[in-house]
Amino acid sequence: MALRFVQQCPIKWASKLARAQSTLSAFEIQHKTPLIKKQSPIPIAMYGGRHAVTMLPGGGIGPELMEYVREVFKYAGAPVDFEVIDIDPRSEESDAFDYAITSIKRNGVGIKGNIETKSESAAITSRNVALRNELDLFVNILHCKSFPGVPARQKDIDIVIIRQNTEGEYAMLEHESVDGVVESMKIVTESNSDRVARYAFEFAKRTGRKKITTIHKANIMKLSDGLFLETSKKIAKEYPEIEHNDMIIDNCCMQLVSKPHQFDVMIMTNLYGSIVSNVLCGLIGGAGILSGKNYGDHYAIFEPGTRNTGTAIAGKNIANPLAMLNASVDMLNHLGHKEHADLIMNAMLKTVSEDHLLTPDLGGSASSTEIVQKIIDHILQADIRPW
Repeated sequence: MALRFVQQCPIKWASKLARAQSTLSAFEIQHKTPLIKKQSPIPIAMYGGRHAVTMLPGGGIGPELMEYVREVFKYAGAPVDFEVIDIDPRSEESDAFDYAITSIKRNGVGIKGNIETKSESAAITSRNVALRNELDLFVNILHCKSFPGVPARQKDIDIVIIRQNTEGEYAMLEHESVDGVVESMKIVTESNSDRVARYAFEFAKRTGRKKITTIHKANIMKLSDGLFLETSKKIAKEYPEIEHNDMIIDNCCMQLVSKPHQFDVMIMTNLYGSIVSNVLCGLIGGAGILSGKNYGDHYAIFEPGTRNTGTAIAGKNIANPLAMLNASVDMLNHLGHKEHADLIMNAMLKTVSEDHLLTPDLGGSASSTEIVQKIIDHILQADIRPW
């Protein structure tokens, strides 16, 4: 009887199920619906008007970039106190990672480098992925905008990538079914597809964007990408003022290289987001410029946009500090410290576009410390610091 009802009224049954999920207890969500995360907010830590922020330097160039952020914040007078937590990439222990999760839940906000996971054990999952999953950071935002003064293959780019952040091929569900045969599961759920699509349309409406393109491979992955695409189309009907179209990921990469200005806002699943982000970063100068924002219902983490570790250039004083500083500016805006964010951003723009100081990845010869010192000089010269 129940089965016949589901077969005859699938839409009605789905809506009943959605309503039922919203009334589940925390225990039921945790143990009966493992793809739904239950997060209870903790009051964000503020002390005397200052924000506490979790800082995870990560590996490679992460520690030196975080040192630059702290130095710039000191001269800009940013009312932020960092709680620094180092996670050993070689360790299989989870104590530091668990404390990092607790710290972000307490502070509400974090800034991070790329956290390496060097263990080859199948039982040890990627800490970057685990961090996003544990905090239910379901969406990643990458604003790909041309940076004045940076030589690039394309000019006047202004595209926003909105990426599903916790599912897809990053679900970390792999196994070897028989010797020599590995199966990897791609997870796409209607609930998370709905959250990302709705976030994208609300973002477009709030920021005056006119067009959203859903990127997919539904011609081959008819069920998984098909579900993501159909959910986007369904949400699009609620926003008739915003144009919506879709594009297959293969064609998308070609179109980005040849005619990128046709895009405004793009939404996509996890792996496609990683690919498209790197393509766009290449078009506007490289991986050392853009920042990425990870949002959930209660927490936010800011990081360099392409999530590169940069191990090969660590300690050589040539790492581009702009991406991490851009992430710190995004964080300040998120916390409501717009004056401090603008102060740092304007100093960065002057350093690149007026002083023409560029690191080797952008075709220049300046060192990391030269860039940072010039940014600090502009902050001091501005004489508009809020203290």
